Amino acid sequence: MEVGLVKQIDIDEEMQQSYLDYAMSVIISRALPDARDGFKPVHRRILHAMNAMGLRPDSPHRKSARIVGEVLGKFHPHGDMAVYEAMARMAQPFSMRYPLVEGQGNFGSVDGDPPAAMRYTEARLTPIATEIMADLGKDTVAFVDNFDGSMREPTVLPAMAPNMLVNGATGIAVGMSTSIPPHNMGEVCNALIYMLENWSQLDDVSLKDLMNFIPGPDFPTGGIIVRKSDDVDPLASAYGSGRGKLTLQARVHIEDMGRGRSRIIVTELPYQVNKANLIERIADIARGGGLEGLADLRDESDRDGMRIVLELTKTGVPEKILAELHRRTPLQTTFSVIMLALVDGEPRMLSLKQALRVFLEHRLEVVKRRSEYDLARAKEREHILTGLRIALKNLDDVIQTIRTSRDPDQASQRLQHRLKLSATQAQA
Repeated sequence: MEVGLVKQIDIDEEMQQSYLDYAMSVIISRALPDARDGFKPVHRRILHAMNAMGLRPDSPHRKSARIVGEVLGKFHPHGDMAVYEAMARMAQPFSMRYPLVEGQGNFGSVDGDPPAAMRYTEARLTPIATEIMADLGKDTVAFVDNFDGSMREPTVLPAMAPNMLVNGATGIAVGMSTSIPPHNMGEVCNALIYMLENWSQLDDVSLKDLMNFIPGPDFPTGGIIVRKSDDVDPLASAYGSGRGKLTLQARVHIEDMGRGRSRIIVTELPYQVNKANLIERIADIARGGGLEGLADLRDESDRDGMRIVLELTKTGVPEKILAELHRRTPLQTTFSVIMLALVDGEPRMLSLKQALRVFLEHRLEVVKRRSEYDLARAKEREHILTGLRIALKNLDDVIQTIRTSRDPDQASQRLQHRLKLSATQAQA
């Protein structure tokens, strides 16, 4: 870098290059998940820091403020609230299909309530999070220096579980975004097993074959995916191209109240719908006269599950009111599927098959590196045991050599010379 020199540059070229540099930084370092483990850097660093702190499922919870401080000080020098919000989301069962953080305290609600301040809440890892980081210490993934070069951090996690597909991902980058729906763990694993069993004929594995195992997303808040009978299957389209739109509806049923009256019961909501805002929206429409036949609206949700009750008058027609609610409230929403993730450091649109394949290739590499690590440690152990066996066969000579040596270094050198031991064996 030239210091003290003023250079003339073209502002158009400089703006273009600076914007591209910024865009790629946002894409790679912030907004898009890695297709191998499904994490953005902030989530990966949070889990790595918690793992390093020993916050496993069988350990006591630790204050969230302590965890956030660890992440900020060692791996992620950004805003503390950004880190806390990312950690809190991983603890929310209505946001994550399989939470990775077990929270203790108020971590928010489906009504849109924010988590309590980090000084009040506590957290530790869930069992699935420990599986995602299993074998991290066996040279299974690459490590790089942290922001100040004082520590090392993983570029990707070993990810024994297919996190990107089972927990999904959302993110907005510069000029692109990602929106990957969550799926059922058992269904995804069955599809992965099928692909492994047909690894040599992978080109023959069709989308239809995979959808026999993964019929669709599995949202943490439930709900139903609907489509018109004359439409192209939106799921097949989304899984085949990596992009599509799904129509989600709340799960409802109708109960008979007697005397000619009935009520609509909502037990599951579309993904990412705020329950409190939904109820407020329904009440606003009813007050404006847009829901004829609605007599009462209550939220009876408790720790056992969700239950929104809409009591109707004798003249209220449940099907008609439901149709109006689907049209005017988030009781029916659209979920955009954009399966965009980083592959080899570049953003790539992935089909379902490609996403599964990237994960399997990553796992094959992890297992290979783990096996090489275990083999190297076993060979080192074998080498030491061979030396100990030689020493036991010549025990008197070894004792005499050690006693007559003036220091450990001389004893080691004499043992190496007399018994043909290596330095490692002599030291052991």
